[in-house]
This record gives sequence, structure tokens and C-alpha cells, in this order.
Amino acid sequence: MSTPPRDNTDLIAGLFLMATGVFFGWQALGLELGTSLRMGPGYFPLVLSALLVVIGLVVLIKAFGREGEPLGQIAWRGMMFILPAPVFFGLTVRGLGFVPALFVTTLIASQASVRMRPLPALALSVAVTILATLVFSYGLGLPFRRFGPWLPF
Repeated sequence: MSTPPRDNTDLIAGLFLMATGVFFGWQALGLELGTSLRMGPGYFPLVLSALLVVIGLVVLIKAFGREGEPLGQIAWRGMMFILPAPVFFGLTVRGLGFVPALFVTTLIASQASVRMRPLPALALSVAVTILATLVFSYGLGLPFRRFGPWLPF
């Protein structure tokens, strides 16, 4: 008797999403929830955690009844560039300012693909920086420094 087909990738992803949602939901229960009209600090994290559990359940159910692709090689290059990019941004946004920190962060993250060449990476960094500055600084009016004290100008 053979086992029914299942997609192990979706199975693992669904379990991971559900575990993450339960963990953060448990943390949110320690905060004041409030009501829908007067939300406490734990309300929104609890709602997001519940949503994460539901998405995980959908992915988990989808894993059964179909054969998945085998797991491929781990994308080490992607992890080496994608994971440090937001860390770099967080560590430098106050000193460099939003514009240069975002530009360099995008440049770092763009190197995750072996197909990304220098000129398209620069163009992508410029486009993302301009768009994000227009949206967050001018559109939403968020109070952050565009250029920080580490820069001479």
C-alpha cells in the first residue's frame, strides 16, 4: 500500500506558518487587547497571528493530494545578500539617512541573483529609492531624515 501523494515543501511551509502564528499570537495574548473600536497594543498582532495560522492551514491542506517537486539546492547566494540587506538598512538609516541607506540596501539585495548585472542593479536601486522617498517622505509625510549626519552635506 502506497502513501497518498503530498507536497513536502507545502507541508513544511504550512506547519512553519502555523507555528509562527501560534507563537506570536501567544505573545500578543500577554498584552491588552481592547476592542475593535479601541484597539489595545495586542489587538493587531493577535489578528495578524490568526491570519498567519489560517494561511498556514490553507497551505497545509493544499499540500495533500498532489505530488510536489523535490527540494532543490539551497540558494546560499540569495541568503548571503537578502538576509543582511535589511540589517544593513536598520543599522545605517539614522546615520546615513533614508535615501543613501535605502539605495545601498537595494544594491546589496539586488546581488542575490546571478543574472543581475551592475547597470540594471544601479537602475533598480535608483528607482526603488526615488519611489520609496516619494511615497514615504512626501506622500505619507513620515518624519525621517533623508540624509543623515554621517554624510558631509
